[in-house]
Amino acid sequence: MITPTKGIAPQRALLAVGAQILLATERQSVTVTQAWRRLKEWRAEHRHTSPIPFWWFVLALDVLYALGVVELRHDVLVFRERPHAA
Repeated sequence: MITPTKGIAPQRALLAVGAQILLATERQSVTVTQAWRRLKEWRAEHRHTSPIPFWWFVLALDVLYALGVVELRHDVLVFRERPHAA
């Protein structure tokens, strides 16, 4: 589920969908609805045709939260700054 498996295509794995969310939102603070809309638009533009239900999108956000990449503040998704290279 988190990574691709025999039954889950690479473009639908939760880590991949999380990365797509980061790309689609450009790490800008957005509402959940805006992030969902931008992800759907991004996937269509990049010809990812396998459908992603809303609950799968939410699971991908959960993975990003568990990794410390995103948090919800006052109903807005706030993405953490990228760490600087050492």
